[in-house]
Amino acid sequence: MIYLDYQATTPLAPEAREAMLRWLAGPGEGDGFANPSSTHKAGRAAAAAVEVARDQVAALLPKGGRTFFTSGATEALNWALLRGAEAKPGGAAGLTIEHPGSLICLEKLNAAMLPVDGAGLALPPDDASIPEGGIVAVMLVNNEVGTIQPVAEFTAAAHAKDSLLLCDAVQGYGRVAIPEGPDLIAISAHKIHGPKGIGALWVKDGVDLPPFMLGGAQEQGMRSGTVSPALCAGFGAAAALAAERFDADRGHVELLRSLAMDMLPEWTVNGDLERRWHGNLNIRREGVNGLRLMSDARNVAFSLGSACASGSGKVSHVLRAMGVSEIDARASIRLGWGRYTSEQELRDGLQAIKDAARLQGVN
Repeated sequence: MIYLDYQATTPLAPEAREAMLRWLAGPGEGDGFANPSSTHKAGRAAAAAVEVARDQVAALLPKGGRTFFTSGATEALNWALLRGAEAKPGGAAGLTIEHPGSLICLEKLNAAMLPVDGAGLALPPDDASIPEGGIVAVMLVNNEVGTIQPVAEFTAAAHAKDSLLLCDAVQGYGRVAIPEGPDLIAISAHKIHGPKGIGALWVKDGVDLPPFMLGGAQEQGMRSGTVSPALCAGFGAAAALAAERFDADRGHVELLRSLAMDMLPEWTVNGDLERRWHGNLNIRREGVNGLRLMSDARNVAFSLGSACASGSGKVSHVLRAMGVSEIDARASIRLGWGRYTSEQELRDGLQAIKDAARLQGVN
């Protein structure tokens, strides 16, 4: 299989897997299974591993905040929005292209939905749409079309009205610089070659966010539940590797992007051509049925949009928010690549997709 679905998830880095192994100990394999909340020696060692990982994850985030481990980005987004709205009850707003983890919370909060243009970029903040003493959600990199949003501009607009700014940085963390200013930042491990089942919420110092889960007061009293040292260690190792390889990974992604653009001149790119993460290419072709394309190019892993909405049969809410017609949205596919994608794999994968399009009579 040729894997071109890096927005859905990324392959686990060998370094992250290795970091996890000690904390997955079985009988007779050491004491790495200990609960990090226990006060005996083994528990303290597990707790120390969690804190090392926390520092590694935080190194890619702004200074002046605390990082809390969660079960993933969806929990982090729910925590930030639902509890943030309790702390700042003046109303909510968010982009129409937010991830479902934010979007459904925004709907629950009766939030004002902020539009994007045809290139998938947020329109300049309108003062009338920014709540007074509320919360605003603006993602950094869109998960479907890869556009990079003006987070700093919306942060300034939110702060001018005493509102919090939540940044969903899941697709940008470890790939692009996260701007200073947001009050809350949600991230996920498995988008940067870490394990699934763990994410984090960064909370700026001075932000009074209520706890999301009650119980044993783990995670600095803010998120109850036993923490997994193995998942934390894997996340930390993946974050440290992303920091170390930041320039190399970015250069490799740019190379692959150029190759893809050269091979797909007949396809139309959905989203701004430059203000985007170049490891994401959302494209469409008149006469193509995206679902059938996936079936005919079955040895290539790619998607029609967000993995969270796959199989629903619904047209991408991101493309529709951009003004893309339903016919063009159904003719669109999302390709993603990264650190472990070779040039030959990408060539072969794109050729398979082009061959599958020809089966539909599209040359």
